[in-house]
Amino acid sequence: MGRKSLVRHGAPASNPPHWRNLVETLALLLEPTVWLAAVASPTDDNALRGGHGEHGEPGHKDHHKDSYSTFASEFLESRYLSDEGYPFPTAPPVDPFARIKVSDCGITKGCIRYGKPGCDAETCDYFLSYRRIGTDVEFEMSADTDGWVAVGFSSDKKMGGDDVMGCVHDDNGRVRIHHFYNVGQWAKEIKRNPARDEEGIFENNRVTCRFKRPLHVPREETLVDLHLSWYYLFAWGPAIQGSITRHDIDTPPVSDHMISIYKYEDIFMPAAAYQTFSSPFCLLLIVALTFYLLMGTP
Repeated sequence: MGRKSLVRHGAPASNPPHWRNLVETLALLLEPTVWLAAVASPTDDNALRGGHGEHGEPGHKDHHKDSYSTFASEFLESRYLSDEGYPFPTAPPVDPFARIKVSDCGITKGCIRYGKPGCDAETCDYFLSYRRIGTDVEFEMSADTDGWVAVGFSSDKKMGGDDVMGCVHDDNGRVRIHHFYNVGQWAKEIKRNPARDEEGIFENNRVTCRFKRPLHVPREETLVDLHLSWYYLFAWGPAIQGSITRHDIDTPPVSDHMISIYKYEDIFMPAAAYQTFSSPFCLLLIVALTFYLLMGTP
């Protein structure tokens, strides 16, 4: 007769050895302490303190936030990424050039305008402002040129023996302040430059700058004391590789009186194109022609 099975229907059969091993392994993996040990960094003490600390004290419940993955994500989020995906630091902010206010002219600063009637610092052929700030004088200059703009301090109305401050636009797009001394009709650059707090911009085919200069300076041939009154010479023109060349007009404008740094004036000087009908001779000619046309020929 054949051998009968000893397993009874309805009664659990005994588990084979390999099934028992599998069940024990699953139970072990489901233990929380095993998972904490598996995900924690080997060097992270706080992550290993899921239950108790090193000396039996209660451990921290939160994982340490200074893990490599957290640090890397915070590092990348705090910076911009280049097109290639590499992090690079953001550039520091650059203060824009503050526009020149002409509404302050004659009130908190003196201004000289040359050009079309009603022009301002951005439309005049030439513009200059000055004001005292402590022991300094702040100058603002602007001209319709791509080269340079300057102001000279003279004891007369002629070019020669004058202290000159100029703003020059170079080939790199920068506007730098230079110190010159007029030797006859030639402007010689002087190494000693009294300017500080320099600002400059080239925009809309205009050179504009702002700088400070001490009110009092040691007595020197190439430097004048600005607490004294001087005739102001105004000039502008092209530049070649950062060096100034001859001014744009043959006879640059000059103030008709000595200017005091302590008196804030608002002076307008019409350009040559707007002086035609303002001269006495032209006005007399217009009156004569009008009278002739009204009376007719005899």
